[in-house]
Amino acid sequence: MNQAPKLLSDEQMSEFITKGYLVLKTDFPREFHEALMRKLDHVYKEEGNPGNNLLPRVPELQQVFNHPSVDGALQSVIGPNYLMHTHRHGHFNAAPQSGGWHKDSYWGYNRLRNHHPWWAMIMYFPQDTPVELGPTGVMPGTQNYESRIFQEDDRKEEALASGEAGTFILIHYDIWHRATANTLGQPRYMLKFEFMRTEAPTSPSWNNENLKWKTPASASELFCQHEEMWEETWNWLTGKVGSIAETRKERRIDQLSEKLIGDNEPEAINAAYQLAASGDNGLNVLAKSLYDTQLKNSRLAAYGLSVAGEKAIPILEKALDSEQDHTVAHAIFALGELRQLASSTVPKLVKLVGHSSPYIRNTVVDTLSMIQKPTEEVIAGLVLALKNDDVQTRFTAGLALCRFGVEANAAVPHLEKALKDEDRYVRGHAAEALNYIHTDTAKDILIDYLLASRWCPSTTPASTF
Repeated sequence: MNQAPKLLSDEQMSEFITKGYLVLKTDFPREFHEALMRKLDHVYKEEGNPGNNLLPRVPELQQVFNHPSVDGALQSVIGPNYLMHTHRHGHFNAAPQSGGWHKDSYWGYNRLRNHHPWWAMIMYFPQDTPVELGPTGVMPGTQNYESRIFQEDDRKEEALASGEAGTFILIHYDIWHRATANTLGQPRYMLKFEFMRTEAPTSPSWNNENLKWKTPASASELFCQHEEMWEETWNWLTGKVGSIAETRKERRIDQLSEKLIGDNEPEAINAAYQLAASGDNGLNVLAKSLYDTQLKNSRLAAYGLSVAGEKAIPILEKALDSEQDHTVAHAIFALGELRQLASSTVPKLVKLVGHSSPYIRNTVVDTLSMIQKPTEEVIAGLVLALKNDDVQTRFTAGLALCRFGVEANAAVPHLEKALKDEDRYVRGHAAEALNYIHTDTAKDILIDYLLASRWCPSTTPASTF
């Protein structure tokens, strides 16, 4: 019998919101990890990195993701109905020098990174991983920064995912991270899996005891304090949309306007959220910056408008007519974060599914899956995206359709065709969408597809039958 998930506490959730990561641990016996290491050593030596086939090639890993600590952490941060993404990778690190700081991409396209946790990653370490073996390093609190505001070798603030076998780090998808130096020269595996939220939060999915936000003491160690952003994210995770709108009587609008377009990114983020909370005067500043020719200023305005509640809708809908692609894309993004408050804009958004800009197309597909209503019109738009000539639009549409369950039944025939697509992620996301739709027809199509493409983990060049 499966154990109940070990959900995070309020304190752990507030740590994740502020720092962007948690280092946690499973309690498998040492024999489990020793056997897992033998299997990994064999596969990597004899066959090479299995890439996206990591889980079917090493099926014992499924026990890791069924573990109460792993499952509970994921449910707490991205909801109980989360999706394990088709892309996964086993990282082998034997390098005696650290890797470069980076954020992972969204498989090739320019996607606006989200302050809300729609995406997360698990990095799992199947062997004892002391500091000398080169664990993953993360820079706390940097999940919301586009720029790298720290030095290349700034180890003072760096957090390391070191620990005994079974240690894992749960990270906000957009945090700055790197591989650190393996000075021992022994095998070091890190098994990376990505996860997507399929449902917007309507209530806390962690072990919540206090609905009111409380800043953790550890946040004082971060590069910058982001009280409004942290509180808004906490509220969003409890099911509230636009919770900070008109909560401040801000008299420093001019100062905030200057900070919004300044060169200090943490200060600019704070200004965006403070303006969002400052009523009409704050919205006017954000609306003007949304049209800024500098992409960073427009993007920051979109973050503010995305949490500004119902009054932001007409501002954003008007911006859909802009001649600047980045203004249109940023407005679309913000409408998605406002979810069903923005349902009146769906007819206009559906028309943008065929836009010539890939950035706009992919952003509108994401946004339609977040707004969701009116469902029939939204699904029709996503089906159009599933047929688009651009592969990235197609695989984004497949992911988007995972967020509807049975309401996406009209997309089933089109998803069946997508199972034959030339791209691995279009096929993978179509299969996931059929699984989440879960009607009898969807399940029959999915089972037929999986039986036809069944992959045997025991079959190797040395053992073909």
